[in-house]
Amino acid sequence: MPDNPFILEPFKSKEYFCDREQETEKIIRNITNGRDTTLISPRRLGKTGLILRVFEEIRERNLPYETIYADISDTLSLEEFIKVISEAVVAKLKKQRWITAFFKSIGSVRPLLGLDPITGSPQVSFTFADENQKQSTLKDVLSFLEGYSQKIVLAIDEFQQIREYEGVNMEAILRKHIQHMHNVRLIFCGSKKHTMTDMFTNAKNPFYESTSFCYLDKLPVPVYSSFIKSKFELAGKAIGDEVLDYILDWTRVHTYYTQRLCNEVFSISGNIVDMTIVLKASQAILDSERERFREIRRLLTRAQWKMLGAIAKEGNVTQITSSTFLSKYGISSGPTALRNIRALIDKELVLANTDEKTTSYSVYNVFLSRFLAME
Repeated sequence: MPDNPFILEPFKSKEYFCDREQETEKIIRNITNGRDTTLISPRRLGKTGLILRVFEEIRERNLPYETIYADISDTLSLEEFIKVISEAVVAKLKKQRWITAFFKSIGSVRPLLGLDPITGSPQVSFTFADENQKQSTLKDVLSFLEGYSQKIVLAIDEFQQIREYEGVNMEAILRKHIQHMHNVRLIFCGSKKHTMTDMFTNAKNPFYESTSFCYLDKLPVPVYSSFIKSKFELAGKAIGDEVLDYILDWTRVHTYYTQRLCNEVFSISGNIVDMTIVLKASQAILDSERERFREIRRLLTRAQWKMLGAIAKEGNVTQITSSTFLSKYGISSGPTALRNIRALIDKELVLANTDEKTTSYSVYNVFLSRFLAME
């Protein structure tokens, strides 16, 4: 164990990873039985960590797959998509002969390979003359993966981003190539539940019923509590159950925020972890985030900020247009509330959870929610 076992990076190794055993087994079962997977989870709940945990398990079991991870969250076009996928492929192909083969397989353009001066990771650049060259290059990249000497698992993170590409039906283009692939198993990951569900369950869309679904929810409280306690005790730090309950309640059992608070608590505690330490740690986190929260406020209208604060104070809201909620927080009308909530959801500041009967709203960032609730 390192000095602080509560890591803030997505994944290090299974020793620092809590549970998700059923989800790991389900995805591996899909892979080994020729099924692609759609993995849906709110941001920072452990989606990327789960993918990397699956990759680790594949290696430990000596399953015959090469694993490739590509995050397309920052892409805005087909050209950028090709670049990110190509860089992920090159990063995995450590043997020069395979890198050479990859570049030779791209027939329509001549890509250039470089290294990021800071991280040392590979950078691939293309110069396209027209849209046809882009689509031809995408086909070449996917064909290379299909013809690779080993079976491949390709995880594409924030997959819903392809709907933001202008001037191209990326879903149709990708589906046309992917449906004929047998050597590559895909994991389509996304954080926007409504969009991802529509992409894979709406009969009008190209990826309709083409994958097996896996929804990632919060960890069970007893499981997460036991994990946290074991990490403190392994370092010789005693922590009581009531303190653990407070930590998980304050972070709403959200993986990233729980890890962040536990990391802070671990860093400032001695052999005994009590409520005084936890309260000091939580306040230190809010103080460190204060300027960023103020920047968010400057980017919102007064009405949007008021709505965000109202939701934070309630914790979870189902009746967003009820007279009780509107009058309590001085919101002028139901249409105003709906307009502001749509804007906040679009900015990914509010999370909408929909079940069979109702939709509930909560502030996406737990620390921001706690900050607003104290104002």
